[in-house]
Amino acid sequence: MTTSQPSQVDDATAASKLLIRPATPADIPEMLVFIRELAEYEREPQAAVATAEDLLRDGFGDRPVFGCLIAEWDGQPAAMALYFHFYSTWRGNAGIHLEDLFVRPQFRRKGIAKALFARLAQITAERGERFQWHVLDWNQLAIDFYESMGAHMLNEWRIMRIDGEALQALANSAR
Repeated sequence: MTTSQPSQVDDATAASKLLIRPATPADIPEMLVFIRELAEYEREPQAAVATAEDLLRDGFGDRPVFGCLIAEWDGQPAAMALYFHFYSTWRGNAGIHLEDLFVRPQFRRKGIAKALFARLAQITAERGERFQWHVLDWNQLAIDFYESMGAHMLNEWRIMRIDGEALQALANSAR
């Protein structure tokens, strides 16, 4: 039995079909759809509670706290990459943390994710020297893809989080 892999699109064809651009406030409804599709893919649809007002305030207000790239394939919204800047005290420079990247299933294997990563690397190189993101431990396909671009896993670091009632309790203890 022969198994066929989906074919890769050649670079010239991809370049003519792919547009990567900064998101605008007009993209907020589509950004929310991307966010919910990603939450579904990551098996946590109930966790995606961001609103249009949240994205407008935090991404497009007087002091934006995130940037977002939209990838279009033949004029259709195909992918989104949402990121924010951070500062490394040890290195003494800025970097980018990729919060979310999602390519819709029908647009995968066209080089869109790699093109988004390359654009984010350009943005990072303009301001600093570190580009980082998180990956779920079960997503081996993504891990393999990231490693193919030269990324390496930081196994000794663990993410800590405080939110909800615990965050409120801690905040209240400062009064």
